[in-house]
Amino acid sequence: MSDAVHEYTTEVLDWRPFVTPVRLDEATPEQMEAMKITPANKKISDYVLTLAHDPESLLHRSPLFNGIMYGRDGLDRGSRELGAIGSSIVNRCIYCIAVHARHYNQATKTTEVVEEIFANETAAKLPEREQAIFDFAVKLSAFPPAATDEDMARLKAVGLDEVEVLDLILSTSIFGWANRLMHTLGEPVSLK
Repeated sequence: MSDAVHEYTTEVLDWRPFVTPVRLDEATPEQMEAMKITPANKKISDYVLTLAHDPESLLHRSPLFNGIMYGRDGLDRGSRELGAIGSSIVNRCIYCIAVHARHYNQATKTTEVVEEIFANETAAKLPEREQAIFDFAVKLSAFPPAATDEDMARLKAVGLDEVEVLDLILSTSIFGWANRLMHTLGEPVSLK
């Protein structure tokens, strides 16, 4: 039986690549340069080591990811994480859901929103601001043209300004891409 994880969780998961990651002690100078800036400025994960097979892409991916998810201006951290959760729910990326649900809970100091999303997925009933953000992220992830002017007006009605809406679009969109990479390059596994 596979030890891959198929249920939503906020537990810390591991990720097992289908492609052999670059070995750090065998990495080329270009690969080492590309891995200097990891997504969360932490240890180099198997995911990053796998992406290092294409150092030119990774060299651009990590700063872009960091700028979108950890930027100081614009949308607050919890709302960016909610955009990532919305995209990851649509794409059923269990690993990303676990990471960003945990980050959302930490940023907001609450678990109710994540619990509701885990229970009801895209039909979750959330507080007004979170609902507008989540619904927009879900629409944008499922079928980008489904996000309409009405959705933009709804985001503005719950207090988001132009820069915050852009941050939501970016955080949601980068996870549409990241989810698909994670699905095709590996699978989430339990640390237990």
